[in-house]
Amino acid sequence: MTPPLFWVDEVAAAGEQATVSGSEGRHAVTVTRIRRGQTVILGDGRGTFADCEVLDTSGKDRLSVRVGRVEFVTRPKPLVTIVQALPKSERSELAVDLMTEAGVDVIVPWQASRCVARWAGSKAERGVDKWRSAAATAAKQARRPWIPEIADLATTMDVRDRCARVVGDGGMVALLHEEGATPFRSLDFAGAPEIVMVIGPEGGLDPAEIADLTALGGTSVVLGPEVLRTAAAGAVALGALGAVTDRWSR
Repeated sequence: MTPPLFWVDEVAAAGEQATVSGSEGRHAVTVTRIRRGQTVILGDGRGTFADCEVLDTSGKDRLSVRVGRVEFVTRPKPLVTIVQALPKSERSELAVDLMTEAGVDVIVPWQASRCVARWAGSKAERGVDKWRSAAATAAKQARRPWIPEIADLATTMDVRDRCARVVGDGGMVALLHEEGATPFRSLDFAGAPEIVMVIGPEGGLDPAEIADLTALGGTSVVLGPEVLRTAAAGAVALGALGAVTDRWSR
């Protein structure tokens, strides 16, 4: 079984001693019950991680380790951004969890026109913070070297600007829609430096949103024969993408 992963601000050099404290130390000592002599992984969430030997624990939240092999893992290519329309509250963090475990690089929360959930003011800040926390937790569970970036809440104009930039830079934009004209498996991802997949809310993408984003170079795509919940669509699409690109080559 892969050793458990814990986040630190910076990964120390091989041979050095390091201390894990705070919430991560508490999780290691009190929840996971790590003990002297065990192996753990420390990561910074930015691609660097290290195999470490546990030297000692103290109190309820301090773990002392000796750093062994240190490795830097580059992000997989192509870079994948998912623009996720806000799901209903009970499924909001589930969507982030599933996409993170499936390997997403960037998640953009989007206030689409048909969203039932509405974020504004401090609610938007709290919502983004919860998504970032969910992404860090899921990345730890999945033993990911990179914690996905969670962008600030986006308007449709923000999404439009992002998609236009990606298309202009030679990337691809796919709008996942049950009435999409193009099968996902027929897309040619070769050479695309970045892929943006746009996922609507429970009520689906609005026709005006589809028309606007396809006019910018996006493609309306059907993922498969089943109609997926918005919380699951991103993870399923990432799995399909991993199988047809080099993202799963490692």
